[in-house]
Amino acid sequence: MFFMSIPLLFLQSSVPTLLEFLKDTPVFLVVAFFIVWIGCWLPLVAILAITLNWQIHKSLQPEQKIPLLVSLYLLVPLILWGFQGLKLGSFPDYGLVGKVSIFGSLLLGFSLGIFSLAIVFFGQICAGWCYLEKSQIKLIPSNLLTISLVALFVGGIEELVFRGFLFTQLQQNYAIWLAAIISSLVFAVLHLVWEQKETLPQLPGLWLMGMVLVLARLADGNSLGIAWGLHAGWVWAIATIDTAGLITYTDQVPTWVTGINKKPLAGLTGIICVLATGGVLLWIS
Repeated sequence: MFFMSIPLLFLQSSVPTLLEFLKDTPVFLVVAFFIVWIGCWLPLVAILAITLNWQIHKSLQPEQKIPLLVSLYLLVPLILWGFQGLKLGSFPDYGLVGKVSIFGSLLLGFSLGIFSLAIVFFGQICAGWCYLEKSQIKLIPSNLLTISLVALFVGGIEELVFRGFLFTQLQQNYAIWLAAIISSLVFAVLHLVWEQKETLPQLPGLWLMGMVLVLARLADGNSLGIAWGLHAGWVWAIATIDTAGLITYTDQVPTWVTGINKKPLAGLTGIICVLATGGVLLWIS
């Protein structure tokens, strides 16, 4: 019993010291968050692989990635809630405030996201770079609820992690512009986890998108409302276009103009869309 009590006493004395260390060194707290996040997720991946009979040597299909994404993202609020219990930060610190006003900001951002992409595709249609498949519009209602829920879920979790937790922690050690650059870079690079070939050309656009979403948080008085809505609006618009097959490109201009692999963020028009949205946010703020 005596020898067993020694490790217990050591743990009791070292835990408070470790917590104080993490509070005083936000960079290590960020590293700890990602380690805990992945550490909690890997057992779920193993369970899903066994349950769904995945074959490791084969590439995952899009429908197989959904359970992985959902299980990964559902862990985020739980981990941050645990951090809050340990007094290592709180949801209001990260911009997730419990006020009715956040819903107004969410709606504003969502509308801005959809409107900005609508203008981009309208311009491309007018230029003859693509055309609208009018016969496919009837497919939108059947997918509307699912895509809306996915967009709000993905947008909300990613904003909580990157513009919320990560950006807030980095701000404690770095200037706001450097915290924005680093958090946006991490945001862009981590998209490679899901898809490498199609994501690589999008990296500059994803980084710029992250910077604009930081601006959205600042324009909203450090609330995540507009950023969450804007992110969700972009996801909703792109997912709706892809799922319903609304747009067909005419190949009259190079793909780097309209988007490599039909991804707007991998093209000039998508970059202009993000920059223009940033201009609107500057005007709002």
